[in-house]
Amino acid sequence: MNNKNELEPTKILNSYLEEKGLRKTQERYLILDEIYKKNDHFDIESLYQLIIKKQKISKATIYNTIDILIELKLIKKHSFLNKTLYEKSFQKKQHNHLICNDCDKVLEFCDPRIQNIINSIESSMNFVVAEHSLNFYGKCNDPKKCKKI
Repeated sequence: MNNKNELEPTKILNSYLEEKGLRKTQERYLILDEIYKKNDHFDIESLYQLIIKKQKISKATIYNTIDILIELKLIKKHSFLNKTLYEKSFQKKQHNHLICNDCDKVLEFCDPRIQNIINSIESSMNFVVAEHSLNFYGKCNDPKKCKKI
């Protein structure tokens, strides 16, 4: 992790491991580092394949570390088209997803009108929205960009 913002997830993980009396293993930090190098959604298998090229690691270690990172809100878990995907979430702006039914590509988008709707709902319903999820399923409009196999 190179810049200051990327050091924060490491500090958060450090504090958690110390507080829980868990070992600070090289594998846990490698997993965190690889996740925070990514700019897209990932699944466990692709993360495993990426890490195994650098260091021997078990999938169990990855799954256990993923659980910790979810608990710490350093990553977020999604279910799209019966697939479980993850994305880094530290200081990441709220966004929504477009999912292609053909190639499974996940695109992120942010539209300020959605926040206006949330504000209106909170006001009219006397309710505080802690988080939300909005996913649109369809097809890539540009066949050249669709990753369909």
